Amino acid sequence: MNAFLWAILAACIWGVVPLLEKVGLNKIDVITGLFYRCFGVVIGLLFLGVFILSPQQIKSVDVKSAALLVLAGFLASFVAQIAFYHGLKLGEISRVVPVSGIYPVFAFIFGILILGEGISLLKCLGIILAVLGVWLLKIG
Repeated sequence: MNAFLWAILAACIWGVVPLLEKVGLNKIDVITGLFYRCFGVVIGLLFLGVFILSPQQIKSVDVKSAALLVLAGFLASFVAQIAFYHGLKLGEISRVVPVSGIYPVFAFIFGILILGEGISLLKCLGIILAVLGVWLLKIG
């Protein structure tokens, strides 16, 4: 499977997940909801450890890579998830999900400023369209 198909598969799954979360948060508070979501992540972690990864693969990761990925997991699966759940609990899924999904805009900016990635007309157009889409959802 090529990169585009993997991305489409991820998008389809990520499109279903907020629906499950919105309904799941209906009768509970955000932090309790996050606890149960993290439990699902632990199940995935155990699956990887038991069925997919070898001990050698786990041991071969350098400290910097491991630290950066653990930090990314903490920020995405804990800190940002709390903010997302608050938005999801208070707002419409059809607005909250697309707005929270503009993270590529921030990744674009950080990629340029921190990683020195190039800027192109098409990249800028894509970012403008993403921001325009969020604005349309905000006013609509």
